[in-house]
Amino acid sequence: MKFRSTRGLEKDIASAQAIINGISKDGGLYVPDGFPKVYDELKKDTKIQYEDLAFRIINEYFTDIDDEELMGAINSAYNDRFSVEVKNNFLELYHGPTCAFKDAALLFLPQVMKRAKKICDVKEDITILTATSGDTGKAALEGFKNVEGFKVVVYYPKNGVSTIQERQMSSQEGNNVKIVGIKGNFDDAQTGVKEIFGDDDFRAGLAQKGYILSSANSINIGRLVPQIVYYFYGYFNLVNQGIIKKDDAINVVVPTGNFGNILAGYYAKQMGLPIDKFICASNENKVLTDFFETGVYDKKRELVLTESPSMDILVSSNLERLLFEASGRDTTVVSELMKDLNTKGAYEVNEKIKSFIKEFYGNFADAEEVYVAIKEVYEKENYLMDTHTAVAYVVKKKYVEETKDDKPALILSTASPFKFPRSICNALNIDVEGIDDFKVLEKLSTNTNNTIPSSLSTLETAKVLHDEVWDKSEMKDALLSYLK
Repeated sequence: MKFRSTRGLEKDIASAQAIINGISKDGGLYVPDGFPKVYDELKKDTKIQYEDLAFRIINEYFTDIDDEELMGAINSAYNDRFSVEVKNNFLELYHGPTCAFKDAALLFLPQVMKRAKKICDVKEDITILTATSGDTGKAALEGFKNVEGFKVVVYYPKNGVSTIQERQMSSQEGNNVKIVGIKGNFDDAQTGVKEIFGDDDFRAGLAQKGYILSSANSINIGRLVPQIVYYFYGYFNLVNQGIIKKDDAINVVVPTGNFGNILAGYYAKQMGLPIDKFICASNENKVLTDFFETGVYDKKRELVLTESPSMDILVSSNLERLLFEASGRDTTVVSELMKDLNTKGAYEVNEKIKSFIKEFYGNFADAEEVYVAIKEVYEKENYLMDTHTAVAYVVKKKYVEETKDDKPALILSTASPFKFPRSICNALNIDVEGIDDFKVLEKLSTNTNNTIPSSLSTLETAKVLHDEVWDKSEMKDALLSYLK
């Protein structure tokens, strides 16, 4: 398997090199040359362990990493650190060290990157740059901390993450980590990181000093591929529970910000998994809802700070990979669209792409609908879901009402409700006025009889180790100050 850029400059790139590079030289994203059809083989054993399933799927893409090394990376990432559970059609992806679905990919990425570094004979330290809307940052820090040969710098919007998310990052231990708050929103942080990657002179200067840059955002193919695994795992769980029969089609419902998670589901379908409709759920930042309705992607709008902050995004980077497939892999079309987005702040796709994206349904949920859903599901099913999962739940209901398509659907549950305890308490009418978020955790636990995840229960007393705040225009300076 080889990889190529969505914008056409690079092709025939081996996976190890694509993982190390993070982003292509032309600013495009790496995509595989094809999608191996493995579902018919994999469905023979629906009770397969998660680690074994991960090996079977990832091994189809990262073919230049030998089997023993790849299995070692998977075991180091997941054994006793991460698990996936399916409850009430919710695919719970947050049973990892940071209580968010990002663990699925970001525990694996450092392990595979370490091996890719060896294959590519990279002697220098690699500095991982990441922008986060809340969850990616902590998961990257947790995955890469103390991994030899790597440094990690995470940028986050100072007033754009929850108190719990911020403390998770600011208390991060490790001899190779740096967290920088910026005065701006997530899109400012993401744009700043992309600009650093796109500044050849700046990168050349760093390289002379022995620093190579790479990314842990889902623009890195090493982060995207492991996310394919849990769609297969979730599907097989529905089979094992008797909710569906083998080969039955399902819909998937994904709370979506940067589009990487739902794109991994699309890749799973290309590998043969029987997924019918992709239900793309947004919060009030409904740029994707509007895109799937009209074929126009327009980021020229105010970013709304919501109670599902990991989705407070106006530029969904991974959509570029879908446009590549939708255009018939036409790199000229993709390059033009991305140029329009950068220069005009918007683009409109052609009729061919508009027809292609009908596989996707987009809608959004506002704050009130999210609260109602959290309360409704808790009271009816005694099931506690976080704000992002609630967005997905609301949009799934809207889809069924609109289309009357009520086939079984897998709803991706992307974070523990304890990451956003104040929002959940407010939704459940638990009075938390005037008490801090760490005490709110305890109140949510007591009132719902749910246990606080151990990694969150000690946060209140965790020492703040990182408290730097820089202007969004100073992201390069912040990086240089860390690298000295």
